[in-house]
Amino acid sequence: MNKNYALNSNVTKVSSIKEMLDLAVKEAGDKNAFEYRDEVNHNKIIEVTYKEFVRDTDELGTALASLGMADKHIAMIGENSYKWLTVYLTVLKSTGVFVPIDRELPCKDIINVLKHSDSEVLFYSEKYEKWIQEIKANVPNIKFFIGLNRHENDGNILSYDMFKQTGKSVLEQGSKIYTDLKDDENKLKLLVYTSGTTGAPKGVMLTEHNLISVVYYGLQVADIGKKCLSVLPYHHTYEAVAGILVELHKHSTICINDSLKNVLKNLQLFKPDFIYLVPAFTEVFYKNIWNNAQKTGKDKMLKKMIPISNGLRATGIDLRAKLFKSIHEAFGGNLKEIICGGAPIRPEIGKFFNDIGITLLNGYGITECSPLVSVNRLKFNDSNTVGVVLPCCEIKFENINSDGDGEICVKGDIVMKGYYKDEERTNKVLKNGWFNTEDYGSINKKGQLIINGRKKNIIVLDNGKNVYPEEIENYILGIDYVEEVVVKGIKNNIGQEVSLCAEVFLNDEKVKELKIQDINEKLKEDIAEVCKELPTYKRITDIEIRKEEFEKTTTKKIKR
Repeated sequence: MNKNYALNSNVTKVSSIKEMLDLAVKEAGDKNAFEYRDEVNHNKIIEVTYKEFVRDTDELGTALASLGMADKHIAMIGENSYKWLTVYLTVLKSTGVFVPIDRELPCKDIINVLKHSDSEVLFYSEKYEKWIQEIKANVPNIKFFIGLNRHENDGNILSYDMFKQTGKSVLEQGSKIYTDLKDDENKLKLLVYTSGTTGAPKGVMLTEHNLISVVYYGLQVADIGKKCLSVLPYHHTYEAVAGILVELHKHSTICINDSLKNVLKNLQLFKPDFIYLVPAFTEVFYKNIWNNAQKTGKDKMLKKMIPISNGLRATGIDLRAKLFKSIHEAFGGNLKEIICGGAPIRPEIGKFFNDIGITLLNGYGITECSPLVSVNRLKFNDSNTVGVVLPCCEIKFENINSDGDGEICVKGDIVMKGYYKDEERTNKVLKNGWFNTEDYGSINKKGQLIINGRKKNIIVLDNGKNVYPEEIENYILGIDYVEEVVVKGIKNNIGQEVSLCAEVFLNDEKVKELKIQDINEKLKEDIAEVCKELPTYKRITDIEIRKEEFEKTTTKKIKR
């Protein structure tokens, strides 16, 4: 494996989150750490400096310590907000454990997570106020409920603002009950419950050393900007670590996106130069650009300008900002970089964004690896891969098949301690320090990782060929009126999978726009066209059109 890629050498190594934030105050105390829209006046932007943010965490932490809760498991559920992040960093700086809860879970599942995680404090947003009494009745281990939007206390159900104010008063009296806390970096610090496509959620145990390692080594290979729009839900490890901790150590400004509906509006309001996304978002952005171009009659011009622009770039002339000005303006005018993780992207999407002057860097991660394993870099960007493995870890491949693909195993500072209170499942995936990701992939000659698909999704045909449905699905998603697709095997009368079927959910509005008369015939033709470069055994032989979207996990992945 080739690891001869130059590393960013200007990254300061720290031993704790507290040290990382103290350094940020020292080096960039008066710089904005966060910006977000006022809850009442949406046109007003609230600015919080690094100095102010650390002060807020010290006040909240002092309040928790005063209750004897600084070393406890502390849960948080709610929408993205400044208060959410304050709770998050407050706990990471303490001797306690932070438990982020998926905001899409129903009440019964929230109760199960709170019980299993041994949480003793629950911070929650207004949306969950209606469930607090039910949670209180069923989770006796919760000692305090702290509502982010409450205005008064009621027994052990407390107002966040009033609670934090008590911490402020104690802190101003000279208390160091929280600020002097020191923790073991190898102890459990972040307990994340996965919402996989199958099976019960697992509590992934990450240490402070795991988190600090991802931050330090991630910045050695990542090339990030000065101002980021934080879009993805904070309970997702990708956003909580890569999108928050990495930015804080780089002293970037994090702009909080208040709703997925407002992403484009907030891009124009905050004008960030980079953003973290998942492939589904980039797919939507890509299709929206082309759909808008078609509606305005500019699609043919766009297709002509891209090769002209690329030709000019080959001679050293870069006019992308001018040639594709309208697209850039739609993203706020300053967006230079999209860092995409969670799953492979379609190479043509990566190429398109790069062609118009917005670099798309795809990476690979999994919650059990804190979560970042590899990422593409500006000078070594290949959309067919998920980039170079972080220098703090190594990978190997097991059960290599005839195509040269194997199960990816990861070892190093980023690998979890195990699953909380679940030794059996831990031992299945963690052996001698090696974590089996259950993803299949390979390494190219440049040392870049290629992801092909999930082990559980592999279709084994009767001819012995292995088919990764994700690969074919990426081709089919290139059809502009296809919203979702799942490729599955077709079995013969003795149960062998002999060919492939594509089950698709269509964008009806787009179908009407295109004035498609026979959708079945059109779809068959278009799938054949986009898959024509695939080997014969990977081609679709049957098509099913579904009337409803596929059922999804809370992370918006299709359940198979």
